[in-house]
Amino acid sequence: QVQLVESGGGSVQAGGSLRLSCAASRSTYSSDFMGWFRQAPGKEREGVAATYTRGSNTYYADSVKGRFTISQDNAKTTVYLQMNSLKPEDTAIYYCAADRPGKRGSWFQPQKYDYWGQGTQVTVFS
Repeated sequence: QVQLVESGGGSVQAGGSLRLSCAASRSTYSSDFMGWFRQAPGKEREGVAATYTRGSNTYYADSVKGRFTISQDNAKTTVYLQMNSLKPEDTAIYYCAADRPGKRGSWFQPQKYDYWGQGTQVTVFS
């Protein structure tokens, strides 16, 4: 079992930046992938970014490429999502997720992940 706790959400003007943090109760090496998802009102949860915890591979949704960066800390217990050039359409609840090693699925599929944080609200106003 892995507990995930997100922080760093808030309200920001369009063009601004936020950094989300996801603190894991154990090493991120206990998962193959850790990802960030978001869900806006009335919309499905969508994959934003993910990282392969044992290497340097990162993955991004087209809508955030070049603006968002996912990273891990050296202690391998926290995953970050640096969000720059934020747009009003980025407004959503952002969730951190972790999978079980060996579980199949694509990084952007919510069903690939077994552990979820409680979410943190990000609001971007114009």
